[in-house]
Amino acid sequence: MNDDQLLRYSRHILLPQFGIEGQERLLRAHALVVGAGGLGSPAALYLATAGIGRLTIADGDTVDLTNLQRQILHRCASVGRPKAESARDLLAEYNPDVAVTAVNARLSGAALDELVDAADVVLDCCDNFATRHAVNRACIRRRKPLVSGAAIRFDGQVSVFDMRRGDAPCYHCLFPEGADTEEMRCAVMGVFAPITGIIGAVQAAEALKVVGEVGETLAGRLLLLDGLAMEWRQIRLPKDPHCAACGSADPPA
Repeated sequence: MNDDQLLRYSRHILLPQFGIEGQERLLRAHALVVGAGGLGSPAALYLATAGIGRLTIADGDTVDLTNLQRQILHRCASVGRPKAESARDLLAEYNPDVAVTAVNARLSGAALDELVDAADVVLDCCDNFATRHAVNRACIRRRKPLVSGAAIRFDGQVSVFDMRRGDAPCYHCLFPEGADTEEMRCAVMGVFAPITGIIGAVQAAEALKVVGEVGETLAGRLLLLDGLAMEWRQIRLPKDPHCAACGSADPPA
């Protein structure tokens, strides 16, 4: 680290669990954020300001006026622009030392596998089950830790699915693909703006812990937030030995 970096990240370096070694791990790390909306905005902001070395933001959508209520990476001037590019430009203002790549696409197939393979940690900040399951399968194939979050109405949830651990469940263990699970969208159900900020910030914290090698992550636990009562609870997530995704070495494409 140079003198400017030592000063910028001094509050991390002062943490005995982190120190210079932990900060250097962040500077060498590459995070993939899937989705630049309500969750991806705070997650990417904290990753960039904390000094993650490389950050890839993937989102195939454009900024809409309705997004500005909660998607804090975007501003009025961003309306109509690709979200990934809007995110990249604002993150450069926060920390120009972070190498940010914008991918203007909804990830799938070989492109998704390639980006997951290049990352040290993946953050699922999207808003649909199809992408979540595709990202989960790619992380299983590449044995990459996945930090998954969701927020709707006044409720939020976050967990870590770390396939480097033999006893760890995957996203499919929690929400089996093809199950009768209701797809809830902010555009229909609504969402309380700060809930996305809270959950996205927790996702960033878990990702930084993963690559910084500090603390205990949420692997094997699901953290749930009731924003109306402002109450947290957690449940243990066992691995499903019969899971169609992580129960075999080669999950379906």
